[in-house]
Amino acid sequence: MLLRIGFRLIVLALIASGSALAPISLRGETATPPGSSAPPSAEPAQKSAAGAEKSKGHITPPSPVAEIITDLSRLPAPVARTRERLLAAARSGDLQQLAGLMTDTSPIFSFTEDKDPIAFWKANYPDSDGVEVLSILTLILESGFVRVDEGTPQEMYVWPYFVRMSLGALSPQQKVELFRIVTGADYKDMMKLGVYAFYRLGISPDGAWQFFVSGD
Repeated sequence: MLLRIGFRLIVLALIASGSALAPISLRGETATPPGSSAPPSAEPAQKSAAGAEKSKGHITPPSPVAEIITDLSRLPAPVARTRERLLAAARSGDLQQLAGLMTDTSPIFSFTEDKDPIAFWKANYPDSDGVEVLSILTLILESGFVRVDEGTPQEMYVWPYFVRMSLGALSPQQKVELFRIVTGADYKDMMKLGVYAFYRLGISPDGAWQFFVSGD
C-alpha cells in the first residue's frame, strides 16, 4: 500500500513539473533515475527506437497497426523453443533455472547497473524471495504477442501485446487479459502515461532471448 501511494505521489509530481515521461517503474521495480549516467554499454542516443527496443526493451509508442497474435504455431521454431524453455524455468519455482538461461545472450533484466538478476529480483520482490517474478513471466508468455520491425535486423517477438497498444483503446475483454498481469491500481498509474510500462519480454527470430524488463 505504501509503495502504491508513493508511486502516485511521484507521478503527480512529475506531471506538475512537466517531466511525466521520466523513467518510472511499478510494484517496487527499480528504475534508473533521470540524469544518472548510463552504463558503458548504453546505446547511442540517436539509435532508432526499434533498435533500442531490441537491445534494451525500452517502451516504444503504441502502434495502431500491430497485429495481436495468439496462434503459437506462427512462432519460428527457435522462438517457440526459447519460449518453452523460459516457461519451464519459470514454472519450476527456481530462480536459478531462469538465470541459467541468460548465459548465452545476456538479456537485459534491469535498467540499472545491476549485474546479478537473482539478487535484483529478490531485492524487488522480498516478500516472495523473488519468486513473484517467475509468476509474472509465466503470465506474460501465456498472453498474446506482437511481431515488431518485421523484415529488419531489429525484428522481434514481444510479449505481452499491450506493449504496442494504447491502453485507452483496450476492449473490455483485453482489459481482463491485462488485469491478469497488473492490478487495477497499476493500470490507473499507467493510464497517466498512456502506455503499458510493466514487464515485457522479447525474443529475436533466431531464438535469442533479448530482454525481460519493467519500467523505462
